[in-house]
Amino acid sequence: MLAIAKTIWMIESRFGMPVSLDDLAEHAALSRAHLSRRFAEATGVTISAYTRGRRLSEAAKALAAGAPDILAVALDVGYGSHEAFTRAFRDQFGETPEAVRQVGNLAGLALVDPLPMDFAVAAELGPPRIEQRPRMRVAGLLERHDLSRGNPIPAQWQRFTPYIGNIDGAVGRATYGLVGLSDGPFCDYLCGVEVGDSADIPPELAIAELPPARIARLGHRGHITSIRSTIEAVYREWLPGSGEVQTDPSRFLEYYGSDFNNRTGLGTVEVWIGLRG
Repeated sequence: MLAIAKTIWMIESRFGMPVSLDDLAEHAALSRAHLSRRFAEATGVTISAYTRGRRLSEAAKALAAGAPDILAVALDVGYGSHEAFTRAFRDQFGETPEAVRQVGNLAGLALVDPLPMDFAVAAELGPPRIEQRPRMRVAGLLERHDLSRGNPIPAQWQRFTPYIGNIDGAVGRATYGLVGLSDGPFCDYLCGVEVGDSADIPPELAIAELPPARIARLGHRGHITSIRSTIEAVYREWLPGSGEVQTDPSRFLEYYGSDFNNRTGLGTVEVWIGLRG
């Protein structure tokens, strides 16, 4: 099922870019025919239908939120003209983009939610690094997600990608995902970069102030789509047997090193949790 997870992740990470079946098959290490068959069997939908539905669903959300430029929305989800976008949007939802923007809500639209990527895999945890982390400021996009409706976080990272390398006062090349858990399936997620005190932060970005802390850094192994298995292993296996106590069980940090490749989904990824003492 890793091939299916990789395919979903690649689709979710590239709404605004052309992604061919050849690209997806190469990423999944399968032939085009084999991937197409396995994807449909595993998910109940074809790759093309899922890709189209997801892109148009994200466009519908932007329009309902009042996006001022329909062509810009079309380009953001991979359509090259207003006409092609309008035709595809009407075929998908039975409404025009202009009508959805005018009413300002998604009522009656059969949106396509992201498919889950966290197929069960066995996570292999190595020994953690325990260290003192200095005070940090992380600036990025903050969104609330219902994780019972698939995994919307790759699309959030895609929305944040244009800011990476373009924030004056950013510190280093690593990126971070700050996870705040709440009751039920909801999760507050901030994807961002570390910034200095004098950084020029765009007004649409949120800032998280993280005080100095003693932390455990636990490495994630394998493709990014299986990170939830690593997080579960941290909380179900390592933490209970470590003798350590987490300072805030509702919050942890994902660390993506400068070598993390958002095209392949591979590179240095760690889970950081704050510890008492």
